[in-house]
Formats: sequence, C-alpha cells, structure tokens
Amino acid sequence: MSEFLVVAACLVLVATALGLIRLLRGPGDAERMMAAQLLGTGGIAALLLGATISDPAIVDAALTLALLAAFASVAFVKYGGGLGRARAPEEGE
Repeated sequence: MSEFLVVAACLVLVATALGLIRLLRGPGDAERMMAAQLLGTGGIAALLLGATISDPAIVDAALTLALLAAFASVAFVKYGGGLGRARAPEEGE
C-alpha cells in the first residue's frame, strides 16, 4: 500500500511542477494566481500523502499551507490582480 501512496505523491508533485511552469510563464495575473493555488493544493496533497506514509505530524504543516493559500487568494482579490480593478486601500483600512 505504501508503494501506491509514494507513486501517487510523485504524480501530484509532477502536476505541481507543471503548475510552477505556468506560474513563471503565465500570460496574466489571474492565471498566475490560479497556478499558485495549484501549487498550494499540490503541496497539501503531497504532505498529506507523506503523513499517511510516514509521520502523522506532517498534517500540521499541510494545514498551515492550506491556511496560507487561502490568505494568498484573499490578498490577491483585495489588493490587485483580481477580476475587477485594483483599488488602493482607503485611509481608514
């Protein structure tokens, strides 16, 4: 069973590497942000598979990465590059 999980983790990492290429060469900001989300999701999946294979404490790192990916999406939409026009923070924010 662990051989299957290792192969699955390798496939996830290959897909994540392909997303990294899109991140570096993406035509627009939205495509780059989606590639960054793919990197976060792939990293979480690889960490969770690694936690299943070896050490369950790796789950904490996966949860932290998931939290950071969610904050990155919110920051991207709020401070520029989102679907609408980027707006500068107002004085009270």
